[in-house]
Amino acid sequence: MTNSLDDVDPEISALIDREERRREESLQLLAAETIASPAVREAVGSSLSDKYAEGYPGRRFHGGAEVVDEVERLALARAYDLFGADYANVQPLSWALSNFAVYAAFAQPGDQVLSLSLRHGGHQSHGSRANWSGRWFTVVNYEVRRDTERVDYDRIRDLALIHRPRILVAGGTAYARSWDFAAMRAIADEADCVLWVDGAHLMGLAVAGVLESPVPYADVVSVATNKVMRGPRGGLLLARAEHAEALSRAVYPFLQGAPAMHSIAAKAVAFAESSTDEYRRYARDVADTAAALASGFVDCGLHVVGGGTDTHIGVVDVSALGVTGREATRRLTAAGIVVDKAVTPFDEQPVAEGSAIRFGTAAVTAGGIVPADAPRIVDLMVEAMSTDDEGRHAEIASVVARLGAAE
Repeated sequence: MTNSLDDVDPEISALIDREERRREESLQLLAAETIASPAVREAVGSSLSDKYAEGYPGRRFHGGAEVVDEVERLALARAYDLFGADYANVQPLSWALSNFAVYAAFAQPGDQVLSLSLRHGGHQSHGSRANWSGRWFTVVNYEVRRDTERVDYDRIRDLALIHRPRILVAGGTAYARSWDFAAMRAIADEADCVLWVDGAHLMGLAVAGVLESPVPYADVVSVATNKVMRGPRGGLLLARAEHAEALSRAVYPFLQGAPAMHSIAAKAVAFAESSTDEYRRYARDVADTAAALASGFVDCGLHVVGGGTDTHIGVVDVSALGVTGREATRRLTAAGIVVDKAVTPFDEQPVAEGSAIRFGTAAVTAGGIVPADAPRIVDLMVEAMSTDDEGRHAEIASVVARLGAAE
């Protein structure tokens, strides 16, 4: 069959075209997204998507796996070179599944887990009651300090020694500051627990030298290959050698069946691209643009949680503009700027409303936005959040579309 998508399914083809136009004409400031490279997309759409290869290289359940064995071995070799870990597993179908594999490898239902509070920047897979992790494990949360809005390692140590968790978690999705991994390692050693670093939002910057890598300190690191790193949607596990068997069995056969070989090939491509000077410049611009945006919001009189950012993420309290995070997000969307609503660590607003927005800079940087563009973007965002005038939002959207077209 050689018919194009437009011939076979014009409805889906049209929707894809609409999505591409939406992205081109707006600023994608979502912390969870970047833009996959053309080579990554080519690998994802390859014939490898048809291959079923349950098991690990050399130990497949299905035949005809000689070529995909080489694909996976190449992906692993590149992961070892890029991240410097003793063990890697490229099979997790998603970052969330790589997180669940950590629980499966190291804990039993009911065991205690110590993690950053969801309202203070953690992730639902770190123990939210709405998530499997919070229902199967006994979760204790640490929080950021009220005065600095940064994690308090002395308090984490106290909690770890009191509760003696099986797993100590570092990392989150709305915590914009760097982590002291050496301090977390010392706490884990003293409390005799596993140190898991959720590096979904960190490792794409760490491999470029923008942030310190947690790999030398952690027992296990979970990675998303599509947050800052310009790879496919998928997960990756990095760990110490002694945890290899437990993690391999946790991924397969405990959690998953056959891996997505086209995604593993695309991960291999992303690992190769992430080792280049071009990628390192991109990652540096990602962080510098985020810092410039945070500084711009402070100059406009808005509070940035934690005083700024060391990563690609920023959380901005917008209550001084007389809006909730939810309303600010709606107004920004009308003006062609896409962000997430968020809560501040000690927010008095309900989670559904929030007092903040969360931005991320990987996608816009991949599209061509540079740190020098940040002041203009801040001005447009503050103006859009400050008015409910649909006409003014449309005018801002036209300006944004030109910025997006430059991406």
